[in-house]
Amino acid sequence: MLMPKKIKFRKAMKGNMNCKAARGVEISFGDYGLRALEPGWISSRQIESARVAITRYAKRGCKLWIRIFPDKPITKKPAETRMGKGKGNPEYWVAVVRPGKVMYELSGVTEEVAKEALRLASYKLPIATKFVKREEAVI
Repeated sequence: MLMPKKIKFRKAMKGNMNCKAARGVEISFGDYGLRALEPGWISSRQIESARVAITRYAKRGCKLWIRIFPDKPITKKPAETRMGKGKGNPEYWVAVVRPGKVMYELSGVTEEVAKEALRLASYKLPIATKFVKREEAVI
């Protein structure tokens, strides 16, 4: 699973995801991408599961870029524990995704293969997504 090697603080606050993504909204590396349409937390397991779905369908011919990284710890208190006594221990890691963020990029395959691979990946994610392609530069 993906997780940071070292962090400054062990436990993080919840934060909010009210606004649209400021960075990472354009396709930078590949030809096709998967863009988030709504805010949410995506766990490291979900990121890995979507990656496996893409690489299984697109086979060897594709180059894949994962543009999100789970760097936020989510804490949980043990079951059947009374209230109080502080915050729980970190259980898993999530990536905070805002609307407009391009999460996966793909190149080296046809548009039909890319569309199907990213569709299969979108089933693994807890948020609504959209298939996007790089617009050709008009000279």
